[in-house]
Amino acid sequence: MKKVLLTGVDGFTGKYVAKELTEKGYQVIGLVYKHAGEGQVACDLTDKQSVKNCLVEVKPDYVIHLAALSFVGHADQRAFYDVNVFGALNILEMAKEIGISFKKVIFASSANIYGNPIAIEKIDELVVPAPVNHYAMSKLAMEHMAKLWFDDFPLLITRPFNYTGPGQAEQFLIPKIVSHFKKKAAEIELGNIDVYRDFSDVRDIAKAYVRLLESSARSEIVNLCSGNVSSLSSIISKMEDIAGYKINVKVNPAFVRDNEIKVLGGDNSKLVFLTGFKPTITIDQTLLDMYNAN
Repeated sequence: MKKVLLTGVDGFTGKYVAKELTEKGYQVIGLVYKHAGEGQVACDLTDKQSVKNCLVEVKPDYVIHLAALSFVGHADQRAFYDVNVFGALNILEMAKEIGISFKKVIFASSANIYGNPIAIEKIDELVVPAPVNHYAMSKLAMEHMAKLWFDDFPLLITRPFNYTGPGQAEQFLIPKIVSHFKKKAAEIELGNIDVYRDFSDVRDIAKAYVRLLESSARSEIVNLCSGNVSSLSSIISKMEDIAGYKINVKVNPAFVRDNEIKVLGGDNSKLVFLTGFKPTITIDQTLLDMYNAN
């Protein structure tokens, strides 16, 4: 049975990727920070010896590395680099040291690395990165580091744009909006709703990861996105249709971010070219499924 070491298995994305892999016949070993359950291994990615012990124990055929410090507003900026850059580097260095030859390694970066490109409606992988926060900066640094290993391992780097779906935590924007409608709240406090994002469904993202794992592609950077953008105001009106009432939107200046990216839409033609996979779940379907989820 082909064995996949999946970091970030207990996160929102990881749960869906694990399910998709299992359904495809892979054995999934989930890497968690502490308190490993069945089919999991505990490992501190920032500790080389811990990573080495994990790789010796698991001996994976594949790695999908999703674990990251991803909350943009996180207070400890050094931690972005410790986790997102050196955590990834430790996997590669320790694998080389103990002589593991992976069939495929996938590292998750982020579309945040593109920053706020002016007058580009659909961002492809050739757009020059211009990160505007430490989260994005750390992910771009991870990419440059990983490229140094393209000759050593069959390595792919993904740049996921925004995605959501049932089970995402309410600290994130779309789940927050959906939960207000589920509770029949009369009003909601948001930041700028005149922003446009490429929202994929997490179930499509999970399928894309597995298709990339099974592809012959290596030494590539690939956008993960739907290819369509929706404004937050249109998301709110779709939810009003689903829930059957109008909500009062209160703009809270504290929620309006400095360096807010107005339009962030992705070009997924490279993903389609490399894997033949096209996302199929519309934002309308995603919102409906989130609204009806327990």
